[in-house]
Amino acid sequence: MRTARFITALMAILNSLVLVGQPTMPSISEMRWGRDFNLHVKLSNDTNYVMDVRALHHTGDVTFDTDNETTTYYPVSLDEEFISYIKNRKLETETLNSSDTIITTRPTTLWSALHGTLGGSYVHFVNCLVYALESNHLSLTDPIMVRPASNWKPKPMTQSYKRTRKWTHYIPYNQKLAQREYTLRKKENDLKDLQGIPHKFIELFLSTSQKKYDQLKAEGQRMKVAQIDLIRLLLGAKYLGTYQIDYIQQRVTASVLLYSLNNLPTIIIFDDYKAAVAMSLDKSGYKMDYVVFQDQETLSNTEYSQRFDKIEALIKAINEANERVFRKRLSTYYGS
Repeated sequence: MRTARFITALMAILNSLVLVGQPTMPSISEMRWGRDFNLHVKLSNDTNYVMDVRALHHTGDVTFDTDNETTTYYPVSLDEEFISYIKNRKLETETLNSSDTIITTRPTTLWSALHGTLGGSYVHFVNCLVYALESNHLSLTDPIMVRPASNWKPKPMTQSYKRTRKWTHYIPYNQKLAQREYTLRKKENDLKDLQGIPHKFIELFLSTSQKKYDQLKAEGQRMKVAQIDLIRLLLGAKYLGTYQIDYIQQRVTASVLLYSLNNLPTIIIFDDYKAAVAMSLDKSGYKMDYVVFQDQETLSNTEYSQRFDKIEALIKAINEANERVFRKRLSTYYGS
């Protein structure tokens, strides 16, 4: 009993230290739509940025089918509260592991391992993996991801051995092998690991040769490389061992905990409403942080409220649809 009280008290102290020591992420204090496709953004720390609207993520047709089986994905930044949530969750896990509690089960899938730390739904899973890859916190060429050389062959020959015998890593780490695995899985109707992944990621992956991939890396195009690496990783997810799953879980968690405060706010352009919306990802899904309309100076209060309410309702509907798809996917495939 005394040990339990000590652990509880220690947890409270650690949690308070984490929250007190955590700097506040700057928020948007002002945003206006300028000329020549520019957005002018001022943050709460008095820094100013000019963003090219054409280079931002655009969403044209804002109507979508809420019964669709795919996830609506926006490449948004992480919310400060979500990062605090992960820090507290990590402290709780470490305290539990350091107590006398015996861990009887370990995550057996990449999804269950990350969900156990990150919480949230599938969009958190995708966003955090992409960020970990893009920020180089997670490297798919790390030695732990390399398969040991061996002449061993199973008897009888297994299908998984035939599939992966030419792999140097636990995932298909070159475009030829990865695209071959994708083609085989598609033929077998076994692309569950890619459910909810943005179609643009898959198109980029399929249209990129190994030579082009190497060129993207040399040019420092980390965003595109991370999107391709995400597909490679998920194609090899069911072949990962527990050590590889543990490594990926640790690196993704570290990337979130070290999330840079210098990251600019994520702005999505809703073309149908002539709106620039600063968005982030919190525990419940996507949320709006700031909205500015291209024709804001000529909008009446009524027109402004109507457009704002429509965008807010759309994001709420997207979060609800994503949660429904996620729950169905969780119950039918990923396990817990």
